[in-house]
Amino acid sequence: MSGPVGYIDSVYCGSGVDGPGLRCVVFLSGCNLRCPFCHNPETLFKRGTMSDIDALLERLKRYRGYFRRGGVTLSGGEPFLQKDFCLALAKALREAGIRVCFETNGHICDAELIAAGDIVCDVKNQETDDLSVYERFFEECVRQGKVARVTNVLLPGVNDGEGKIAALARLVHRFFPAERIRFLPFRKLCEQKYAELGIPFPCAAVREAEEEDVARAERIAQKAML
Repeated sequence: MSGPVGYIDSVYCGSGVDGPGLRCVVFLSGCNLRCPFCHNPETLFKRGTMSDIDALLERLKRYRGYFRRGGVTLSGGEPFLQKDFCLALAKALREAGIRVCFETNGHICDAELIAAGDIVCDVKNQETDDLSVYERFFEECVRQGKVARVTNVLLPGVNDGEGKIAALARLVHRFFPAERIRFLPFRKLCEQKYAELGIPFPCAAVREAEEEDVARAERIAQKAML
């Protein structure tokens, strides 16, 4: 293999929630967080498959017909942990005329990576009320003239309190006044993955979020940003 290599868990083509338009998502292995609601626990505990840029690029180019109005999203896990590989892959994708997006937890503020593609920041406020880690990340996005699309997995009874949602909405509004948070409903489709890994699913007792939970969160956020 020549050039940087990365560790890839899987590639999924057909996502409508991991950036603008229809996306092909590359899930990289490894993460700096251990969120108990993680939908991709296999990326935390398995090293993944080693891949070089050329091999992955050729594979992604075969899916062009699916994401021609969208692009490729590098997700995980946490893609910012594999900086050299992600920078090289993003450059190769752009040279091939493919739009690139990073889906990150926002805990690693790297100016080069932020500059290398569009940004989706999934805010992890399920276990803490402290959102200060995101300020530095959002400040760098603003410095570069970029708008980070913000998502937030909504867990009923965990992070759907009015105060918690309002605090997140005010933070996002401060840096990106025209941006709206995309609340993603918590689902338990990942339970089988935890079972296969032989580890308990920490959020087994949390109910799944419904459409009305998401609608309520959107109303609270909108009110907080007025």
